[in-house]
Amino acid sequence: MINLERDGTVFILTMEAGENRWNTNFVRAFDGRLDEVLAADGPAALVTASSDPKFFSNGLDLDWRRGEGDGEGGDKSVFGDEFFALMAKLITFPVPTLCAVNGHGFGAGFMMALCHDMRFMREDRGYLCANEIQLGMAIPDAELALFRHKMSGSAFFDTVQLARRWTGPDAKAAGFVQDVADADSLLGMVMDKARQLAPLGANREIFAQSKERIFGETPSINDKNGAAYLLRQGH
Repeated sequence: MINLERDGTVFILTMEAGENRWNTNFVRAFDGRLDEVLAADGPAALVTASSDPKFFSNGLDLDWRRGEGDGEGGDKSVFGDEFFALMAKLITFPVPTLCAVNGHGFGAGFMMALCHDMRFMREDRGYLCANEIQLGMAIPDAELALFRHKMSGSAFFDTVQLARRWTGPDAKAAGFVQDVADADSLLGMVMDKARQLAPLGANREIFAQSKERIFGETPSINDKNGAAYLLRQGH
């Protein structure tokens, strides 16, 4: 479901569940891999990728969520709290985090990408989109805080109110994706950047503190209106 490999100072977390839709078991598998990274010492960076050529992460596992019983996706009653706790863990992760968005990232998949420090997208295919409003679902306050934290005002409005589907080049122009590349070059580009940034992860405590303080006391992600604080409170 989730594979973790190490290439020198870079950990590569690869989602291997097809469309990589989010349910409780997927959350727990992802979280377990993050704990493996945390257990390591020394310079490090984390790269998140997908093995599926079309999907990075296609959002919430709606069939599981709407089906009877817990099914193969795990305990439904704890999903919201555990998912948001995972996003809070990722946004404050104590090493540089980068993701290679090789295909569609919708809803929860978009959230997960935004919880990384840097995002890189395929330039010719795939969208990032918060499609909750199209599905008749309200966007939780924590998700709104995350989008507001990572985006300009105009990109934020287009994303949450108009459910804009962002291509790689458009997301780069809007400033919340760092760069784009073709499918064959994407992961290599992200790995190169991760190796450059890995020394910053040698001092985990300082790197984590900096993430939580760089925007100042009032708009800090740990303020009561901040993304990390709200993610930690659950849904």
